[in-house]
Amino acid sequence: MSAAPPSERGAEVGRRIGVGLMYGLFKPRVLGAWKVPATGPVILAVNHAHNVDGPMVMGVAPRPTHFLIKKEAFVGPLGRFLGAIGQVEVDRATADRTAITRALSVLDEGGVLGIFPEGTRGGGDFASLRAGLAYFAVRSGAPIVPVAVLGSTEKRGRLIKALPPLRSRVDVVFGDPFPAGDGSGRRTRKALDEATVRIQERLTAHLENARRLTGR
Repeated sequence: MSAAPPSERGAEVGRRIGVGLMYGLFKPRVLGAWKVPATGPVILAVNHAHNVDGPMVMGVAPRPTHFLIKKEAFVGPLGRFLGAIGQVEVDRATADRTAITRALSVLDEGGVLGIFPEGTRGGGDFASLRAGLAYFAVRSGAPIVPVAVLGSTEKRGRLIKALPPLRSRVDVVFGDPFPAGDGSGRRTRKALDEATVRIQERLTAHLENARRLTGR
């Protein structure tokens, strides 16, 4: 697979598709989108409780976003579609150098990289962060914008278990951007571990604030 940078134009197409799809299926309420820097590299750190989280953020974010997506999703027509809209395939079982190179190229070119720092869909509470988010943030110097996606916990009306009920309200709350590093520029394992702790504290605080704000 080529390590060529993902298509910015493709990501914009994906954003437009996401807008139509998400507003057609659900009732998104977007708060704080103005906090996403209008230019320059940015990392969106998104909690992950529903399969709709990625498409939802892709559709409502104010800028085209390139998400790191597990390679298991890149099969058949869906895989070709994800590649065409500028998403980044990643093998979670290894240190995927191609994915790392492509993700860093997004940031080097001043783009927006979307990451689920928990790695997989789970409780959506940022309880277990992987070091990848800290690496990309410290390595690139890009600020992190925390994003909380809060869908309905009501089980009735769900056609698919991993999705919120159709036409239910889904809140997407963007937080204040913050730097991951300590200003020293260090990229040692210790520095990344310390950055991961700082990031987790900020993301957890944002999620708690988003829940208070939305009543979720």
